[in-house]
Amino acid sequence: QVQLVESGGGLVQAGGSLRLSCGVSGSISSINAMGWYRQAPGNQRELVARITSGGTTNYAKSVKGRFTISRDNARNTVYLQMNSLKPEDTAVYYCNVGVVPDFRPPTDYWGKGTLVTVSS
Repeated sequence: QVQLVESGGGLVQAGGSLRLSCGVSGSISSINAMGWYRQAPGNQRELVARITSGGTTNYAKSVKGRFTISRDNARNTVYLQMNSLKPEDTAVYYCNVGVVPDFRPPTDYWGKGTLVTVSS
């Protein structure tokens, strides 16, 4: 069974940094794209950053230049380095991974989310 576990959220002051991690485990054949989404109370879930299996990245305009997404294929893990954090970055951050499980078709999987709070 495929499982995603996020970590790294917490409380930081504006201008600070955090690094989020999302590890994928289970009976996996391969992993396609990996990404991070976020949702603040009262708002819709939005894409923050995404990285393909080939290393192509894209970012929300609001985080470009401040956040960096990367992946460690040996560990089946995706990271989100968040620098120069702003109060408007406060949200629950969700990991999303395109997984090809053994003997199953490719499927998107979601983590449970990790809370990031940025104080002013």
